[in-house]
Amino acid sequence: MRYDFTTPAVQAVADNIKWNKYAGRDVLPLWVADMDFASPPEITAALQQRVASASFGYSEPTPGVIAAVLGAMWRDYGWTVAPEWLVPLPGLVAGLNIACRATGGAADGVLSATPIYPPFMSAPAFSGRPLLKVPLLEPTGDEGWRWDWAALEREAAGARTLLLCHPHNPVGRVWTADELDRLAAIALRHDLTVVSDEIHCDLLLEPGARHTPLATLSPVLAARTITLMAPSKTYNVAGLACAFAIIADAGLRHAFQRAMRGIVPHVNLLGYVAAEAAYRDGATWRDELIAVLRHNRDRVIEALDGVAGLRVAPPEATYLAWIDCRSAGIASPQRFFEEAGVGLSDGADFGLPGFVRLNFGCPEATLTQALARMRKALGVA
Repeated sequence: MRYDFTTPAVQAVADNIKWNKYAGRDVLPLWVADMDFASPPEITAALQQRVASASFGYSEPTPGVIAAVLGAMWRDYGWTVAPEWLVPLPGLVAGLNIACRATGGAADGVLSATPIYPPFMSAPAFSGRPLLKVPLLEPTGDEGWRWDWAALEREAAGARTLLLCHPHNPVGRVWTADELDRLAAIALRHDLTVVSDEIHCDLLLEPGARHTPLATLSPVLAARTITLMAPSKTYNVAGLACAFAIIADAGLRHAFQRAMRGIVPHVNLLGYVAAEAAYRDGATWRDELIAVLRHNRDRVIEALDGVAGLRVAPPEATYLAWIDCRSAGIASPQRFFEEAGVGLSDGADFGLPGFVRLNFGCPEATLTQALARMRKALGVA
């Protein structure tokens, strides 16, 4: 391979939240969703060149940044995006909260499927709007996590906004064309604005898989869709705080921008630099990363699925494994594995107690050690 995915670069810094959580303890942190790999050297080189200018004033996206984003949208998804559709953001979570403020009033429900990334559940409350939760159907037989269409249709009647996670965090589903078509039909039938979090869209693990942005399904759907994207997960640059919304409809875009006024800061200027380098020069690094993540995903499945009552539905995307521990007889799985030396995310935070989320975006040596600790704690070799 051209790039190094064996060196845990994150341990060489003093300010990393993921590793500092367990500072001074023998606990391997596989919780928060950033990776232990060094970011692409193309990004590092671009940042070093920008830092050498010694100019760090307020910034705006340059023509180069815009061209890189639009070029990536066409290259990777066949999506023609106009420059004016882009709204820079300091992060995807800010985008979720802004969208809840921009797409409805206090009485208008916000619909989402659980389990889900925690800000999907907190953003409606912060906006003074009710959250309508539709639990995904759990895996059975050969079927993985999937939509409860009847429940979604029923709850949509009281909603104005649908918060969609596409691909889904934490269950790792890549929604099929049929599923996307059914979601689009529900949105149109119930006059919903769709906020589509597509931050993991470049982390599809199945060979040949390709992401379909929801907004590309039809012009009618695009006119009611806010797409949220960022280079942060794929290229491991979350700390540089650069994301963007793609909003084709001028009225919806202006409502979103009005909701930002006075509360949303400028995007980090180095975040713009990283985004441009990532989308322009990062494709080869990304391809190698996917191969590493696919291998790590398979290691997790082999080590844990069916072991001592655990179940792991293979994630189709992301670097996150969603592990069902309910049949293992463990009162608190997160605490249990933490005491065994592996720090995981608690499923309760995602709306489904009894699960843990494991981040396998790390060198194989770290993952091997973590899986061995988990198996030992479960009483298997």
